[in-house]
Amino acid sequence: MSEHYRRGMTVVERHFVDVPAGVVHYAACGEGEPVLLLHQTPRSWDEYRDVLPLLGRRRRAIAMDTIGFGDSSRLTPGEDSIERWAEVAVSLLDALGIERAAVVGHHTGGYIAVEIAAARRERVSALVLSGVALHPLETRLEHARTAVVDNASPELDGSHLAELWRQRAGFYPEDTALLERFIVDCLRAGDLAAEGHRVVARYPLEERLPMLSCPVLLIAPTADPYAFPAVPGLDAAVPHATVTVIEGGMVPLPDQLPGPFAAAVEAFLDGLERA
Repeated sequence: MSEHYRRGMTVVERHFVDVPAGVVHYAACGEGEPVLLLHQTPRSWDEYRDVLPLLGRRRRAIAMDTIGFGDSSRLTPGEDSIERWAEVAVSLLDALGIERAAVVGHHTGGYIAVEIAAARRERVSALVLSGVALHPLETRLEHARTAVVDNASPELDGSHLAELWRQRAGFYPEDTALLERFIVDCLRAGDLAAEGHRVVARYPLEERLPMLSCPVLLIAPTADPYAFPAVPGLDAAVPHATVTVIEGGMVPLPDQLPGPFAAAVEAFLDGLERA
């Protein structure tokens, strides 16, 4: 099944594709070299809603819903992991007949992108990591036990909605529309909204980063308290990476500042094509 809508002058397509793990939903636009966009927990392709038409001007931009999020189907309980989510993303590329793609990941999507590039390096032409943090092992294991955001038990009076809003508001600009989009995706994710953060914390990022061989761009949003302080450590772990700082960028960077985000990705990929 597919549908199309216009974003400005650009036609964005939405499709559902059968893969071995279930059904994956994605949105796409443009023609040319493929760029796969992977979102953070507990968002969906909607995180890249305004980035798609910008990257789609000269490339084939594809924003998928990670399995279990958005309109993609769920895995069997207990099966969720960064490694499994990466496998499903590769199966989408298989279904679309894409042999190699640039992969862009924001927060959770960045960890999935790392796993794709480490495990299936022949499938990744370039890697863009936004909001990814390399934390000490003890910090990572503590986060694996406790999800610090997006964790509120459903209540009949709806008070959990206010609690979810409150937990995220400090990481967002004063823009109710962005928080509303987050709430919609969070409710659709259900228990994966909190579990997704624990999935990230269980992923041994420190073991996988040395396996990256493709060109890497690290996007550093200065107002992201989770990721920005960790940029030097991440840069040291991937010595061949380049770093682009986006001033004022917060946790919802791709939908907060789609123009600067898309421009950073474009400049990096354009430079690789000219090299």
